[in-house]
Amino acid sequence: MTKRISTKIAEIPLASFIFNASGPRCTEEDELNLLGTSASAAIMTKSCTMEPREGNAEPRYQALPYGSIQSMGLPNLGYKAYLEMLPRLKQAGKPIVVSISGFSLADNLTMVKAFQTSCADLIEVNFSCPNIEGKAQVGYDFEQTERALEQLCELGSKPIGLKLPPYFDFSHFNTMANIIKKFPVSFITCINSVGNTLVIDPETESAIIKPKGGFGGLCGDYIKPIGLANVRAFSQLLPSSIDIIGVGGIKTGTDAFEYLLAGASAVQVATCFEKEGVECFDRIAKELDSIMAAKQYSSIAAVKGKLKMI
Repeated sequence: MTKRISTKIAEIPLASFIFNASGPRCTEEDELNLLGTSASAAIMTKSCTMEPREGNAEPRYQALPYGSIQSMGLPNLGYKAYLEMLPRLKQAGKPIVVSISGFSLADNLTMVKAFQTSCADLIEVNFSCPNIEGKAQVGYDFEQTERALEQLCELGSKPIGLKLPPYFDFSHFNTMANIIKKFPVSFITCINSVGNTLVIDPETESAIIKPKGGFGGLCGDYIKPIGLANVRAFSQLLPSSIDIIGVGGIKTGTDAFEYLLAGASAVQVATCFEKEGVECFDRIAKELDSIMAAKQYSSIAAVKGKLKMI
């Protein structure tokens, strides 16, 4: 990996612009160990809850021509299992990003406090899981978001970030940006899957996943323009001290380069990783490096946020 595509999130160095998103292939310790030996720039854990979860009923994931639809329901080992394995994961020599997704503010406070005293490097608080029945996404409740940040940001010195849902209105970008600027938030990750979409199989006349009456999170190529727009909007509204991690439809170096132009400091890969495995990180990183070399860009900073208007 060349230094040309090295980057930082909250001053934590990353050897590459590309790592895994919380979601596929990052639940079990052997999966996380595989990320440690791969070209992924960091090891990102599955979003954890207070107690272990099996997740939603099957079928809950279906590949689509340009991505996927899923309603996994946060299957994970419970936060104590990830706390216990962190020292072993640290032996890979990579930054560790822990994702937490409590069902209440109390849950999130307990888990953030625990990981603040761990060897994790970054803590990503998931305010945007759309696939839990009866649970609203915190990221769409601005008052609840502000109340949560008031307490979560006081628990320790490790960098805290937010995994945000997709926003579609400029008033929402502005409102969320103004809340984030009130607190020492180090980074944001956008976007999570586009929630509550429906895919129908006309042959069987049925929805293609079981949970929530067939409603699930849309992922992959389908959502890349939405992800790019969210990264761009927040990059214009937030100070440069708050890093933005782009997610949504990244499967080539070109996709990563577009997120870089929009203002991302790094990108996370989910659907492509689900389909290809860890080999995708090395391929995408090399493709991005080749694009930057051909354009004679020597660093991420030379490109970040430099999107041109016509």
